[in-house]
Amino acid sequence: MTLRPHTARVVSTGELGLAALGELHAFLDAAFDGGFGDDDWAHALGGTHVLLSDERGLAAHGCVVPREVEHRGRVLRTGYVEAVAVRPGSRRGGLGALVMAELEAVLDDRYELGALSASDEGAHLYRSRGWQLWAGQVHAHGPEGPVRLSDEEDSTFVRPTPGAPLDPAHPLVFDWREGDVL
Repeated sequence: MTLRPHTARVVSTGELGLAALGELHAFLDAAFDGGFGDDDWAHALGGTHVLLSDERGLAAHGCVVPREVEHRGRVLRTGYVEAVAVRPGSRRGGLGALVMAELEAVLDDRYELGALSASDEGAHLYRSRGWQLWAGQVHAHGPEGPVRLSDEEDSTFVRPTPGAPLDPAHPLVFDWREGDVL
């Protein structure tokens, strides 16, 4: 498949108007076959979005939202990748890689660590771009203290910077959020 010309926009959530947010929400719901719930939507807001469009409209999306991750007693400014999606019918043509290249530039510019939780279908894309499956434990700060999230340990990928070396002998402890923590 040959890539058609695409226009990339990199914008903050605040720069998207209500109409654009409504269109984005509908796009993501369709791209995830109706499985993009209210918590998923809330997690995709408040950061930087990459929107790829072509003559048919929105073709692909991804965003980076700020999170705090504690590791070895240090809080790392973390960019968490959310809502990476390609329009049905346009998949497997390199659009996901284009979105990730833009998101990785944001990560490199603003964060000490990149992290994401990959679906089985998406894991290949992230591995091919040098993301590493986290080899240690994953926790979150819960209301009663740290909670281990063992179900996330086979799908959490990281993209550390040289200034934030990670040691899998120590857990990554994510900030708490409603719905799926990761």
